[in-house]
Amino acid sequence: MGVVAEVERKLARARCRQETDGEPELRTSTMTHVVWVPPPWLPRAKRVLAGLAERHPARTILLVPVAGRRSGVEAHATVEDFPIRDGREVLSEVIELRLFGDAARHPASIVLPLLISDLPAFCRWRGRPDWNGQALADLVDVCDRLVVDSSEWTGLPSAYGNLARLFERIGVSDLAWRRGLPWRVALAQRWPGIRKAERLTVHGPRADALLLAAWLRSRLRREVALTRRNADLLTTVLVDGEPIEPTARSGTPTGSDLLSAELDTLSRDTLFEAAVHTAAR
Repeated sequence: MGVVAEVERKLARARCRQETDGEPELRTSTMTHVVWVPPPWLPRAKRVLAGLAERHPARTILLVPVAGRRSGVEAHATVEDFPIRDGREVLSEVIELRLFGDAARHPASIVLPLLISDLPAFCRWRGRPDWNGQALADLVDVCDRLVVDSSEWTGLPSAYGNLARLFERIGVSDLAWRRGLPWRVALAQRWPGIRKAERLTVHGPRADALLLAAWLRSRLRREVALTRRNADLLTTVLVDGEPIEPTARSGTPTGSDLLSAELDTLSRDTLFEAAVHTAAR
């Protein structure tokens, strides 16, 4: 466990440097945040983490798999400070582990001793998982919740069948599902008239549209046709040609906002799971 000892030493030195600035500090962590992030996703992942700021003080472990024949681990550890009220600071630990070769296939042996005891562990998986890979199986076994964004995947809707097979092993969140929340609330408010809906028209990403339609089908327990026009954001929803106005629409949430909402959730979401099963079918 030489890597773990090296990480702990680097964190200790970083904390000592932070303590010299004269600002009162809070070291409270609310979770361990594990991020599986292939190199092409790394800049975006770091922007999202920066946007979380003081909302979720955590030990963040960035797992960066690097292809190649060489096997090993390179570790970098920092302590980030975020000012809050009364002149105090909240500290968050960021550990970046570059996993080469076989180390990328078995991340749990490195992650497990770095998890903060008695606190929940979330895993944010960037990109489409290797559903049969050992890395995914390892992290599902050591974390409490898996957060994905199915709009980052190819192969929809069949990939939802792979996601559904994880439901009995770990709690799962999908940021594409989270983005549709205001629209689901607005559609639910159309009850009982929406019982007769025949067609849903959506302007937005494929994943967002598929999950919204699957949710409506799972609630009505029958088929509802879906027509989709591609857009970068979920902008328009119509039921049988009639536009639906989303509830609580106050600007477009950022990736940090979406992830923050999921990091507040620990229980299983049975409505989401039913929608995923329906989408897969």
